[in-house]
Amino acid sequence: MTDTITAEPASLEKRIDNLLVGAVDLHCHSGPSVMARDINHVEAMEEVAAAGFRGMLIKDHYYSATPIVRLLKETHGHLGVDLYSGVPLNNSNGGFNKHAVDAGCALGANLVWMPTFSSKNHIDSPYGIKANFPHTITKMIPFEPLTPLDENGNIKDEVKEVLDLVAEYDVILSGGHMHVSEIFKVFEEARKRGVKKLLVNHPTFILEFTHKDISEIVRLYDAYIEHSLCMYIELTRRPKPMYPPEELDLLIKAAGVDRTILASDMGQKNNDHPVYGFREVIRNCIQMGYTDEDITKMISKNPLRLLGIEE
Repeated sequence: MTDTITAEPASLEKRIDNLLVGAVDLHCHSGPSVMARDINHVEAMEEVAAAGFRGMLIKDHYYSATPIVRLLKETHGHLGVDLYSGVPLNNSNGGFNKHAVDAGCALGANLVWMPTFSSKNHIDSPYGIKANFPHTITKMIPFEPLTPLDENGNIKDEVKEVLDLVAEYDVILSGGHMHVSEIFKVFEEARKRGVKKLLVNHPTFILEFTHKDISEIVRLYDAYIEHSLCMYIELTRRPKPMYPPEELDLLIKAAGVDRTILASDMGQKNNDHPVYGFREVIRNCIQMGYTDEDITKMISKNPLRLLGIEE
């Protein structure tokens, strides 16, 4: 397969088709949810199966989709899509709740997110509550801000207990929506406690990572950096991308192709569907000169490696 951009549109579309086969979306926001969704879990599963995806992780900020994933594996295994899930440590799950982590991981969760919407950093961010994000279908109780650090800037004991369980179950730890300064401290403690799989989601959105920070957290902790591809493409509700493709190029270079993951962060109402997002970001990557091997790493091999799955 050639790595140069072909002048024939049909050939380009076929190339994108081929690259989608085996893809893994680690950030699918299908429903049901207290936030408006455009597709449900089954519909999302059917769409990625039709495109030849290998797997999909269902993410909801308010509940762990692990029981749903267990059920869908039984009822929709014929689709041939591997399903993954995680435990979000927001207020709705009790915050830094070791029991939620223990129960979720015992049931088969693959990932634990540090607080996202409930994090103090998200709440204080201009992109957070002030911007009406999240916007739930019905009004809900205000968040109680969560931070992993005590008044002296040290990791709280309840966070250490969570990290011990993440290490014991050997699942992925995501920094959630915490601030870059908090994530560095949590990842340092996580490594000391034996956590092997570290992930940063959309580092420059809300988390306030610089390109230098991205390079540093990869160097220090072998973390994977996940970029929400919906932020770099045109959407039905937003014809102009939040960030230009050139910024994604710089972010990939900051971490390196071997530590970069591209995931959809799509499925919300009026935010288009994951398969469309993957097609468009692959198109952008091809135009920016990334090889098929590079793209396959970022959408398939790296997610699988982070999950601990041998190809």
